[in-house]
Amino acid sequence: MRHRLHLFHIGLAALFIAALATTTAAQTGRVGGTVKDDAGQAIKGATITAENPNASPSSFTATTDDKGRFSIIGLRTGRWTFTAQAPGFAPESGGLNVQTIGAPNPPLTFTLRKGATAGPSSALGSLAAKDLQAELGAADALYNSQKWDEAITAYRAIMAKAPALSVINLQIAAVYRNKKEYDNAIAAYNELLKADPTNDKAKIGIGMTNLEKGDLAAAEDTLTKAAEGANPTREVFYNLGEVKFAKGQIDDAAKYYQKAADMDATWGKPLFKLALVELNKLGQIKDTEKEELIKTRAKVIAALEKVVAADPTSQEAAQAKAVVEQLKK
Repeated sequence: MRHRLHLFHIGLAALFIAALATTTAAQTGRVGGTVKDDAGQAIKGATITAENPNASPSSFTATTDDKGRFSIIGLRTGRWTFTAQAPGFAPESGGLNVQTIGAPNPPLTFTLRKGATAGPSSALGSLAAKDLQAELGAADALYNSQKWDEAITAYRAIMAKAPALSVINLQIAAVYRNKKEYDNAIAAYNELLKADPTNDKAKIGIGMTNLEKGDLAAAEDTLTKAAEGANPTREVFYNLGEVKFAKGQIDDAAKYYQKAADMDATWGKPLFKLALVELNKLGQIKDTEKEELIKTRAKVIAALEKVVAADPTSQEAAQAKAVVEQLKK
């Protein structure tokens, strides 16, 4: 029995390493929809932003045509936040679990209402809606082709014509992160924060850039401030958990993963990380503690099955299923 348990621990270590490894699906998804006002009239030239800080690229931008229609192609599997905004209207946001295989993603419909804080000038500046869509598509294509410098030039050219589209700084920052030019990435995020001081995506981006840079203290500081703000998002808590995990502060990481999960019980990422925390505990149990091994293994399996039940189409669910199969052998 001792020999068998020793082999179990060796296999468990391999499971833990494999589960921590992030895999990226080759497929990409498409999401389309319409933007209308509260009278049911199509809004031309509205801007729709799709954001997922855990994807690469992490942000896409599209604009509506004469009939208020838009389409975004290239989204990875996962939970995306979509925000529609137009001059003279209050913005509206919603989330969608994007799928890259199986049934098509459902269309999104935004109904924008007149907003008191909206400015009179057009967010598109000198660009027509169709021209902006074409230029954004071309810039994204350069990004996906890893033509980093050309992509930055293209994104900056769009912002020069439509300065109100400060959200494009997210794409610019993503390019710099791919180039490992971390200070330039942080500068791009800060440019967005000048226009939108409450933008959590920029705050998270700064934190994660500092993490990639190896500056754990700065990453923790940025994300902690965001978490202590007025309206922290699930992404803030999740990524603060990532920083704690990277620092080896597993219990603190679990607390933030749990906060993220509490904000969205259908989001697989924090649930999967909570399962990994339990899996890590399982690996620390001695071979002689047979009853504890059995009890903790059951707890790990239950945590992994919770991921599958909550977010069945996610990448995390696929990973959870694979680990469960190994644990049940």
